[in-house]
Amino acid sequence: MSLSELQVQTALKEVVDPNTGKDLVSGKAAKNIKVTGADIAVDIELGYPAKSQIDAIRQAVIDKLKTLPGAGNISANVHQKIVAHTAQRGVKLIPGVKNIIAVASGKGGVGKSTTAVNLALALAAEGASVGILDADIYGPSQPQMLGIDGRPDSADGKSLEPMEAYGIQAMSIGFLIDPEQPMVWRGPMVTQALTQLLGDTRWRDLDYLIVDMPPGTGDIQLTLAQQVPVTGAVIVTTPQDIALLDARKGLKMFEKVGIPILGIVENMSIHICSKCGNEEHIFGAGGGELMAKDYEVELLGALPLDIKIREQVDGGKPTVVADPDGRPAEIYRGIARRIGVKIAERARDMSSKFPNIVIQNT
Repeated sequence: MSLSELQVQTALKEVVDPNTGKDLVSGKAAKNIKVTGADIAVDIELGYPAKSQIDAIRQAVIDKLKTLPGAGNISANVHQKIVAHTAQRGVKLIPGVKNIIAVASGKGGVGKSTTAVNLALALAAEGASVGILDADIYGPSQPQMLGIDGRPDSADGKSLEPMEAYGIQAMSIGFLIDPEQPMVWRGPMVTQALTQLLGDTRWRDLDYLIVDMPPGTGDIQLTLAQQVPVTGAVIVTTPQDIALLDARKGLKMFEKVGIPILGIVENMSIHICSKCGNEEHIFGAGGGELMAKDYEVELLGALPLDIKIREQVDGGKPTVVADPDGRPAEIYRGIARRIGVKIAERARDMSSKFPNIVIQNT
């Protein structure tokens, strides 16, 4: 008895992608269904990085299709395809970069840079091509966090080649100046330096560029929000009331300039005593959850206050690469997948599909 394509589609409607919460048909992941007699072949296309999930999704598809009466050989090819998604209107895309994610906080000291670098590494661990731009001109920390020494090359004397560490591309003002040298610059010089670092770096085919924003909601943040094509923003906070108050300001700033909020990451959420295992909410509890509820955005994840996260990033080997099997790395990867899913659900960028129209006198 030969099977029909409709039977296969009906079966796939019962397979739910654990990352999107949608079935493979309504989520438009099931493609190229081919039925040859009793044999079935199907492609499952994920719009987000999920290297660690591919085998489980493939197995779920095969197990489901095996239940069809008379099913023969089953071939399920699960792959990821990340495309460019829309940013603010009227802002030009950056060559070699599909999606830009701003990681921001209203205030300093909440672990934003640590979160940014670990999210970049987590997206890369899930199979994406990733870069990180250290936009904190006054306090660049990514060179130390990624353990990168030296200066970037320039093949043409104008553009810069990104530095590399742990499979991700990186650029920071910290690569171009003496680490001891303070940046005694006014706002316009800083914003110019930033736009140059972003536009003059020869990013190589990035699925995601993480921008580690400086803390606050001032001139630099506004310039970035208005001139850089940001696909979405992630707000980092701690459960502390003061941090939440400032994080709300950061969130509102992005809303005002038309940049969607992908979600909130709560850092230093809970402290687990290394001696006795006692769990304590040092900075308060549930603040990130409440803020997410108030603004109808997603709480992407909560990270513990763990001395190892600090030690690893200070030592130039962030948690996701230092302890890939540990619980914090697992949380970072979970947050990274959610960010990938949230971006995949946004409208695609079609600007590259339109031809340039040139008006000339003939």
